[in-house]
Formats: sequence, C-alpha cells, structure tokens
Amino acid sequence: MDAGVVSTEREVGMKKNTSKLLPVCVGAIFVSLAILVQDALPQSKKTFLWRVQSKTNTVYILGSVHYLKKEMYPLAEKIERAFERSDILVVEANINDTKKEQIQTLIGRAFYQGDDRLEKHVSAETFQLLKKELDSLGLPLEIVNKQRPWFLALTLASLETLKLGFDPNYGIDKYFLSKAKEKKRVLELESFDYQINLFSQLSERDQELLLLYTLKDIDVLKEELDKLAEAWTSGDMKGVEATLTKSFSEDGRLAPIYEKLIHERNRKMVSKIEDFLQAKETYFVISGAGHLVGDQGIIEILKKKGYLLEQL
Repeated sequence: MDAGVVSTEREVGMKKNTSKLLPVCVGAIFVSLAILVQDALPQSKKTFLWRVQSKTNTVYILGSVHYLKKEMYPLAEKIERAFERSDILVVEANINDTKKEQIQTLIGRAFYQGDDRLEKHVSAETFQLLKKELDSLGLPLEIVNKQRPWFLALTLASLETLKLGFDPNYGIDKYFLSKAKEKKRVLELESFDYQINLFSQLSERDQELLLLYTLKDIDVLKEELDKLAEAWTSGDMKGVEATLTKSFSEDGRLAPIYEKLIHERNRKMVSKIEDFLQAKETYFVISGAGHLVGDQGIIEILKKKGYLLEQL
C-alpha cells in the first residue's frame, strides 16, 4: 500500500478517535465547571455570620435570633463549618446553666413584693392598653399585676412570639449550646445576672415606656418577626436593623433605653471580642442580631478599630 495512503488513513483514524474523545473531554470540563459553579453559588448568598481576623487569630461572630421556627433549619453549611472549626463557643448568657439562686434573684427583681402592684406604677393609659391586650389573650389581670413593667414587657412579647410559632427551643443560642455540650468549652459575653440587672435597673419611666411600646407593637409582631427571619436568613443587615430599631427610631424618648440596652452593651462585647482576637483558640461568638447592626453595632466598631472582617 502506498505510504501516502497509509498516512492519510492514520490521520483519518486519529481524527475519528479524537472526535470520539471530544465529548468525553468537553463533558469532563462541563462537569468540573458545574461543580465549581455549584460550590460558588451558596457562597454568594450571605448569612449573618462574620469572620474577624487579627494578626494572630480568627473569631467568628454569628448574629442570633433567640426565637425561630423549626423550618429555619438546617442552617447554612458555612455556619456549621465555622462552628466545627472553632474551639470555644461564646454566648451572651448560658441559658443551659441557670442556677436556682439566679431564678430566685429574677423573681425578686421582676415582681412587686407585699401589697405593691403594677397599677400603682404606670399611667392609666398604659394600664388600659394592658387590660385590653390581656382580654385578647384570655389572661386575667391577677396573673400579671405583680410583674414589674420591664418583665411584663418581655413576658407579653414572649407569649405573642410563641403564639406565632416562633420557639426559643429553635433559637440560635439554644441550638449551638446543645451542639457544644461535652464537645466545646462555653463562655459568656455577659451573664444571666448581668441581664437581669440591666433591665431591673431601668428607671420606672423607662420601664413603662418599654411596656407601652411592647403593647403598641404587639399587633404587628407577626409581620415584623417574618421580616426579621427573612432578613436574617439572607444576611441583610439593613433589613434586620430596620426591623429591630423601628420603635426606637420613631420616638426620641426611647433613645436612652436603646443606648443602655444596645449601644452600651455593644462596646462591652467588643472589648471581650478583642481579648479573644489576641488568644490562640478560635472562638465562635453568638450575640443577638441587633447588636451587630448599625453605626454603633459590633461589626462597625470592629471595622473602625482596624480588624479585617468578612461577611460569610
């Protein structure tokens, strides 16, 4: 056979083999590309988790929603991975370690003693709004008339939140405290006692304002909670801020309360987080989502101090 013919046949054969290999090669490229895209897509969706880095250490900060629905789980994989990589869990207060004497302290600070009762300490307007809300809940006044305004505000908000299907047993703090059990050391940013003192030391005027705005906002709580859950899931800082600060931004009288309950605590929490950033272990810090947002929030304070932050 002519050498030229042989050469041509070989070239044709090689082309045929190459044409057979092309779909395989291109298919492999597409599979690889699909995997890369699949890995990249979840990363493009932000969560309410931040990675904070100093020159020597890393701290993860997760904004918490204390009441959530079961269907909010499972959490984003990047949140779970950050928790697994961490050595120490830090929460505002370890609700799984509440002691009997702390409950007794709460009762002493949250309830009036002897013949004293709520109606002696709030205006007629606030008291009438309270009775109206109790009627809608089907609760007798006697059940709450011994509660101080700050505690009653928390009680009513909790009752309504539970009624709407949001459960503290599915809260972010509770979830990670359960996961950390016997696996990770647990520290507190604050403490149960600190939080009791924080509310109970509010002036009577500020306590009544807190109760009054709880009563006024209770009708729109469902809408606000749904907005909060949606904003939290998508890592929407502005959305969370708008939802949580709505009442405070609408009435200047609430500014001192917001300063004490949020801004003052933010600065103290940042001080502790800075200590963690100088340590050797990796910390997974959980704080209420409201503490992370805004110009005076934890995230902005850390940025201004020069730390490297990334929202994951």
